[in-house]
Amino acid sequence: MKILLIAVVMLSHSFGDSIQSKYAETSLKIISKSLTDSTAYNRLGYMCDTFGPRLSGSKNLENAINWILKEMKSDGFENVRGEKVSVPTWIRGKESATLLSPFKKELSMLGLGGSIATPRGGLKAEVIVVNDWDELESRSNEVPGKIVLFNAPFTSYGETVAYRYSGASAAAKHGAVASLIRSIGPWSMNTPHTGVMAYDDDVQKTPHAALTMEDAMMLSRIHDRGDKIIVKLDMNARTVADRWSQNVLGEIKGSVYPDEVVVVGGHIDSWDVGQGAQDDGGGCVASWEAVRLIKELGLKPKRTIRCVLWTNEENGGKGNKGYRDMHMDEMDKHVLAIESDGGVFSPKGFGFSGNDSARKIVEEIHALMKPIGANTISEGGRAADVAPLNDEGVPVMSLKVDGSKYFWYHHTNADTFDKVDFNEFNRCVAAIAIMAYVVADLDEPLPR
Repeated sequence: MKILLIAVVMLSHSFGDSIQSKYAETSLKIISKSLTDSTAYNRLGYMCDTFGPRLSGSKNLENAINWILKEMKSDGFENVRGEKVSVPTWIRGKESATLLSPFKKELSMLGLGGSIATPRGGLKAEVIVVNDWDELESRSNEVPGKIVLFNAPFTSYGETVAYRYSGASAAAKHGAVASLIRSIGPWSMNTPHTGVMAYDDDVQKTPHAALTMEDAMMLSRIHDRGDKIIVKLDMNARTVADRWSQNVLGEIKGSVYPDEVVVVGGHIDSWDVGQGAQDDGGGCVASWEAVRLIKELGLKPKRTIRCVLWTNEENGGKGNKGYRDMHMDEMDKHVLAIESDGGVFSPKGFGFSGNDSARKIVEEIHALMKPIGANTISEGGRAADVAPLNDEGVPVMSLKVDGSKYFWYHHTNADTFDKVDFNEFNRCVAAIAIMAYVVADLDEPLPR
């Protein structure tokens, strides 16, 4: 308690009459409560271990959503509800990739979301390895009848993910019977990464899967030595009719401007491997907990703070579009939307997308988070689920964390609850809670 009092005094002297001096004591209360409360951490563990991975269209996802709705009501949230959204449904089925030559080996693989199946009984073909798009084009005459393996090294997610998303049609255009990619990530312990892919409308659809970094690099070495590689690929994936899911909403009503809204949230769906702990169960539960803590501390923000857990971010984006469409008539009352979808590692601050006047206010709020090391504002608050709101003029933010290990686990069987650190997770909760509360309690809304 003595340390907290000293911190309050230091913040007050440092900032004088300002947002920081007004909210210094409250922000430290939020931090203290966040760092010592195990409610959210235990809830995240329960959700991961009880419901498992939460792919759109699955019973796992809907069971998790129904549990969250029940728990939000028990927390005393207002207007708790699920808003229906029709989502695409892809089912993995059994799958395997077997190296037959130059020796026999079961390759570690994951089919990519949206891929078609192989013919019944699988397909067997020679593999050609290319390192990038240019090599595919320059060697296109060698492709017909073969499986193309894109052994593209990880540079950044935004750049390298193109091979996952577009590789199947790029290879099929030259006559490939299937395609494989080196998993999209900087590090691996034989952990293949899945993720969404798509087909061009005017190109034959072919199966598309990811191998581990280790297996892709091994096949590349064999290929470079001039040895013939034969692989059998067997995938039973299928896409079925759309199914109903729900966006989760729960809020605490504003005491002065209840029709003005600050949104916090993440996406509650995940891929069908691992437990979706970092991507994005942690972001969802941290956002939920931020609102719960504000309520538990007896804080009464002037504006409504609404927790939104979007469905179907991973393979369709139907949740974020559904929320936008259902709330279009109140879009001008959305003051800010905050998303957490980069893992719940040590928080660094927030990325922000909005005008310069709003940025100055947000930058001042960041100083309140110096005690938890989350006081760095950066450019770029747009993320998948808040981007449609930003398109309508709503300022948006994304929680930024130490992402050095995020792609170790992202979209893999290793994205499990044991990767979540108690202290790091709770500092994420504190950062979201402070930002949401202060913005919601300001005398004036953030300027647009």
